[in-house]
Amino acid sequence: MTNEPTAGVHDLFEAVRGGADDAVVRLLRAGASAEATDEYGETALYLASVSDEPGMVRLLLTAGADPERACGQDGGDLPLCGAACGGHTEVVRALLAAGAAPDRREAFGFTALVWAVVQGFTDTVEALLDGGADPDLPGPGGESPLLLAARRGSAATVRTLLAHGAGADGARRADGNGAHGDGPSARKAALAEARRWLTLDVERELRDGLLRAYGDGYETVVRRVEAEGSQTVVVELLRDGAPVAGVEQQTGHAAVATLLEAELGIVTPYEVLAARASRCGDPGRDDWREPVAVLWARGNDDTYRAAVASCKAADPLRQAFGAAVLGQLGRRSAGVRSERSYTARAVPVLRELSRRAAAPEVAGAVVEALGQQGDPAVLPEILRHRAHPDAGVRRRVALASTGLVAGGDGEAVAALAELSGDPDPAVRRGAVAALAGVDADTPEIRAALAARLRDPDADTAAEAAAGLAVRQDPRAVDALARILADAEPDGYARQLAADAVRYLPEGPDRRRLERTLPRRHGT
Repeated sequence: MTNEPTAGVHDLFEAVRGGADDAVVRLLRAGASAEATDEYGETALYLASVSDEPGMVRLLLTAGADPERACGQDGGDLPLCGAACGGHTEVVRALLAAGAAPDRREAFGFTALVWAVVQGFTDTVEALLDGGADPDLPGPGGESPLLLAARRGSAATVRTLLAHGAGADGARRADGNGAHGDGPSARKAALAEARRWLTLDVERELRDGLLRAYGDGYETVVRRVEAEGSQTVVVELLRDGAPVAGVEQQTGHAAVATLLEAELGIVTPYEVLAARASRCGDPGRDDWREPVAVLWARGNDDTYRAAVASCKAADPLRQAFGAAVLGQLGRRSAGVRSERSYTARAVPVLRELSRRAAAPEVAGAVVEALGQQGDPAVLPEILRHRAHPDAGVRRRVALASTGLVAGGDGEAVAALAELSGDPDPAVRRGAVAALAGVDADTPEIRAALAARLRDPDADTAAEAAAGLAVRQDPRAVDALARILADAEPDGYARQLAADAVRYLPEGPDRRRLERTLPRRHGT
């Protein structure tokens, strides 16, 4: 039964909605109940949970709110499920720590884990599994979380579920709502689902599904968002410019299929894996990285020969994939002196490809692959691409050069100094980090680092200041003081600057920097 809230309860819910922690504390101390409900039958804890207010959730729990109490007009809403559905990982952790049952089902049979899986919130999935959630407990339709993650196309979520043993137990186990499927069958079913989606157009499937549910007469809007190693397709229906319904799905089904095949011991041919990566066309996505990882793990002569053949193919994407595989094979056997070491055999092929690489995907892949060999002798082939028109290639040049500049090599230092002034912030940051890490101290290196102490990118400025601090250059002092005071308190720049202080000589400057507090505090 839902009662009209009292004024005190009204104030409590207004404070929760407004994210006003201090007001919530005052109201609780004044006698407001942490178990109060609003006119919709929702508890303050549920509202704080779906609003992603972890601090407020902890306040309410401390004041006696029951993490297991269902609420809502039909009494079917659980705080843990509400938090999981929104991907509010810190709230999920707080509720689990307070005793929320990780596998309890709310209305329509959803568990918190299933909500997080179907929404693609991998961090939340991990938190739930760490908190004791059953990785095999099926959703309301009897489908396993692994199959739902495969349908979603989230390789990251599938990876997390597998790491927590999803589908690994062949025995059938029961819960209050029926039986779990056996492990191998669960993984095979998830693989079949991933392969099925490989044959479909995700955008068309989502659009057709919405139109079947809502009928014709709507405007369709499609957005594509890069996240979590894959592209997420978002389809919305609009009427008179206002959203009516929407659905989204990731597109990492090739990566999911590759992961599950490896788990099931299925040896997928090189050509199939190469075709999956080429279809994706983006070395930054899981659909590319997973095939490379599988072939790296396979690490045999057949894989080496197939990768060499790819490097000689006409298709730039095939060349890039071959370079990526060779880079990983060489990295695997770097420092191994044997006839089976791939490093010595891979480097000549990569050198030759570097000299004729023009397309950004090929140049970027071969630069990264050469850098993975850990051999300073390949540095000239890496640096030949430092003026490439594609910023992504220049970024890889900077990163691949890290650790390879030996003895303050003048030509290499000059190339990195040139990159440290690049218009692209990520290129500058990589080049400055590479210069800072050179195991040498020359006027040229110091000058290049000093030129970036006031870089508009805080991380780049911090890398430069740290590089000078290691060399005990007095110019680092003012830069470190500025970063320690002005950078985000929990950001990379401030952490790097705080660590760099220890390299300065003992004295007043060092003591002052060690006591410097940030001026800005996170909200």
